[in-house]
Amino acid sequence: MNSLQALKGFDEDAFINVHQLKEQITSVRLNPSKHGSALSFENNLSGPVPWSSHGFYLKERPSFTFDPLFHAGCYYVQEASSMFLEQALRQMLDVSTPLKVLDLCAAPGGKSTHIQSIISNESLLVSNEVIRSRANILKENIIKWGGSNVVVTNNDPKDFKNLNGYFDVIVIDAPCSGSGLFRRDEEAVQEWSESNVMLCCQRQQRIVADVLPALKEDGVLIYSTCSFSQEEDEEIVDWIADEFYLKSLRLKLDPKWRITETITKVQNYGYRFWPHKVKGEGFFISGFKKSSIEKTMTIKVKNAIEKASKKEIEVIAQWVTPEGLDFVKNGNTVYAWPRVHFESMQVLLSHLRVIYSGTLVGELMRDKLIPNHALAMSRIRNPEVPQTELALEQAIAFLQKKDISVDAERGWQLAAYDNQPLGWMNVLHNRTNNYYPKELRILKEKLP
Repeated sequence: MNSLQALKGFDEDAFINVHQLKEQITSVRLNPSKHGSALSFENNLSGPVPWSSHGFYLKERPSFTFDPLFHAGCYYVQEASSMFLEQALRQMLDVSTPLKVLDLCAAPGGKSTHIQSIISNESLLVSNEVIRSRANILKENIIKWGGSNVVVTNNDPKDFKNLNGYFDVIVIDAPCSGSGLFRRDEEAVQEWSESNVMLCCQRQQRIVADVLPALKEDGVLIYSTCSFSQEEDEEIVDWIADEFYLKSLRLKLDPKWRITETITKVQNYGYRFWPHKVKGEGFFISGFKKSSIEKTMTIKVKNAIEKASKKEIEVIAQWVTPEGLDFVKNGNTVYAWPRVHFESMQVLLSHLRVIYSGTLVGELMRDKLIPNHALAMSRIRNPEVPQTELALEQAIAFLQKKDISVDAERGWQLAAYDNQPLGWMNVLHNRTNNYYPKELRILKEKLP
């Protein structure tokens, strides 16, 4: 507590009070490509998150597990303060132009799915996570969101040095001591210590130093933490600006947001979210422009990519609207890549540990395609693919990977709820095979 006394916007009594109350604030961010349906919590909305185009607060926290539209990727449950990333992107960049964006510490996927909703289809997002188990969770959330202009990688920050001057934007939501989450996470309180703050500070410096060569001249770096500690926030901001000659960027704030602008002694800018002032958890964010001139290397493609044959594309086109897409193969596995990003995705496959790219369409087997779950979640499906609407109880059973009975034509069908696809089923003459991924299934039985 003593370390917070000198920080702008800190009010000890209000800070203590808001943590003692332990109010649970729940916020969601809608998927602009999917939220046209009647969301199950629409009567539970208490108002918009003011700095986000698609963010909303909920009056009460529902059971997201048993909401089919959650599993359909219609919305993401995300802490409201962190949605301010949208303001940083929109104010520091022209997001309507083609951009290459790296979300470096991306799991579980809140910021990556948010970035996808902001950037244009001609832009490319690389969503990275260094811990493999967390990278798999990230991949699942990226697939659920439904975009194809994304690559999921599992790399250490230093691996991006090979992509010298490649990215227009690098977002670093850095691993931190987590003091901003004390109100909602008791484990964060137990794990916090001054020594952990210093350890995190050193790690944050290493991460920034390792990845910064991959940012192009005039590119934008966005740095954030969920920590209150000055050592992880303002001091890192000053270190970045001084060590790498980056220009700190100032944002415009609406006074109604009650976000605290901090200006360091050397005139660098940061933005702190105090939970006793804003309707959200503790958060800090800052942005920079890179002006140093470095020699940009030519980045070579190491391995040729196999494309689907004309005959195979005819099969694929029964499932996918092929315009603007290239279909690449890994054995019999087919991915759809936006044609505008083909060269970029080749480069990334050559230099990074890629675990997912574009949209996984399915497996080619004897002139037929076995569709993948990612295709069901995507926006590239052929509109002629049959779809069967499920009632709520049927949808829950489908998501639990139970046997369900439907009155539908034989063959592959999209199982849908409120006109939003949930996954694939294959209707046979005497049963319906449920192809919902086993690893995603709801394990709980619905409570009465």
